[in-house]
Parts: sequence; C-alpha cells; structure tokens
Amino acid sequence: MSDEASTYVVFNPHSGRGRGAQFIKPVLDALSGNGRLEHGLTAQPGDEERLAEEAVARGFSRVVSVGGDGTWSKVANGLLRANAQRPADDQAILGLIPGGTGCDFGKSLGIPRDDLHRATAIVRAGHTKAVDVGRVEGRYFLNICGFGYDVAVLESSWSVRYLEGEQLYLYCAVKQLASYPGFAVEAELDGVALGRLDLLMLIVANARFFGGKFRIAPAADLEDGRLDVLRFANMGLLKRLDVMQRLLRGVHETASSVKSSRASRLRLRFLEASEPPAYETDGEWNRAKGDTLEIETVPGALRVLAGS
Repeated sequence: MSDEASTYVVFNPHSGRGRGAQFIKPVLDALSGNGRLEHGLTAQPGDEERLAEEAVARGFSRVVSVGGDGTWSKVANGLLRANAQRPADDQAILGLIPGGTGCDFGKSLGIPRDDLHRATAIVRAGHTKAVDVGRVEGRYFLNICGFGYDVAVLESSWSVRYLEGEQLYLYCAVKQLASYPGFAVEAELDGVALGRLDLLMLIVANARFFGGKFRIAPAADLEDGRLDVLRFANMGLLKRLDVMQRLLRGVHETASSVKSSRASRLRLRFLEASEPPAYETDGEWNRAKGDTLEIETVPGALRVLAGS
C-alpha cells in the first residue's frame, strides 16, 4: 500500500432504518488526524463492494465499514476480491464500526455495538487479527449462513416498522415459532453423509452470535479454519419454545433436538421444495441458484481491526 496510515470509510446512510447518516460526522471527527482519511456514501445496491474495491485500488491500507452486519459483509466481499490481486503482505485491513440494525459479527471481535468512542478507538489502535470467512455460491460471509426458520424470521421482519435491532428479531422469532413448517435436506459434512434431515433451522456459523441476543455457536472460533454447524430438528410448538428459551441462555446444545458439528466444507441438497431454497448470509436474504449448495470456510482470509 502506498500509505500505511491511510483509511477509507464506507458509510451506509440507510442502515439502521435511516440512522446510519447520523454516524458520518462523529466517525470522521474521531478518525481524523491519523493519516490520510477519505470516505464514501452508498446510494444503491453494490456500492459497498465497489467503494471498497476502489479504495484498495487507490492505495488505502484500511477500509472501515460503518453500518450493520449486511453492510460489513458487502464491504468485506469487495475487500476480499481486491486483496486477491495483491500479495499477502500488501493487503488492506477491514475495520468495523456499528451503525446498523444488526451488528452481531462485531461482538466476536470485542467491538461494542452502542459505544462509538470505543469502536473508533479500536480502529485507531490498529490491532489486527486474521480471521476465517465462509463462502457460498461465490460470495463470502463473515458471521453466519442460515436456512429455514432463521430465514422465515428475516422475511417476517420486512413488514414490521415499529421495532428494530434485538427487539425486532425477538418479536419476529416468536411470531414464526408456531407457523414455520420446517424443511428437508440431505447433508454431507467433510465428505461424511448424514442422510436425510428434517429440520426447523440450519445455521452454519463462522462467529458466535446472531439475532442480537442469541449466542448461536458459543464455542465458535474465528481462527480455527472450520465452521460450526447447528442442526435444529423439526419439532412441535412446545419443544420449539423450550429450545428458544435455551437458545436465549446459550445452552441450546444441551437439547436432544439440537446437534452441533464442525466442518470445513458442507454439501446440502434440499428436498421436496418447489423452488431453490432461500437462505441468509449476515442478515442478507438470498435465493439459491439450485437445490444443491456447497459451503466452505476460507481460513485466515481477512485481516480485521479488533479489540485487544
């Protein structure tokens, strides 16, 4: 990089249902005086990735993303693609500042959601960590890839306008608990076939948290080269309520209906579906290209600024 202290900040002014714009001035004020500093604002889909790639091409050594998990993930995708064209010792670093509805990935890095001073101090301090990322259908994810009930909750949130953040996710989670029918899939983990699984939810976790309060993968390690795979069997309402309560306490893996594994590669074939499955990566909704998906980890792919 041309300037070791250069920072480019990507703001999503629409994150957090429009609250993102309020972070522009305080973040730039907090990061000023620490070398070259420029910024860009997203205006349409794809801007996050484009701005990140352009920043790396212009020689910025750090690209800081201000927003939620979705914004962070998109900036990371642009950064990873740009870094792929550079030698390992000359790759840009990702910084994360919470400014959106969901900021789960930052929790695994010691980045506080509601303390802008501490979050910007982490960026200024420059402590880095090389972390794994997940990859599905050619796109990277930082936090999780989810199927089933998780996606139904996300879809439900689109029509709720009076809640946000953790309250929004909890409300929609309860709303979908009785109505979501479940799904069937054939799974293979690191070449080992698990056969047919009838599931409520399948979470492929790179990090520990999702949905605000849920410690979905308590033992997930961003540096172990593997993904934590949580399989929630389909079950009746009473058992779903029990698992939900355990999930809130982070002890869901003690339930007989929840199985946890670790793998570097998964192959999933969805059964009895009229169309390819929907899935979410870092809170962003996707429609699969077909009924079979492969998910893998990319070890140590990304350097991020983290709390020490």
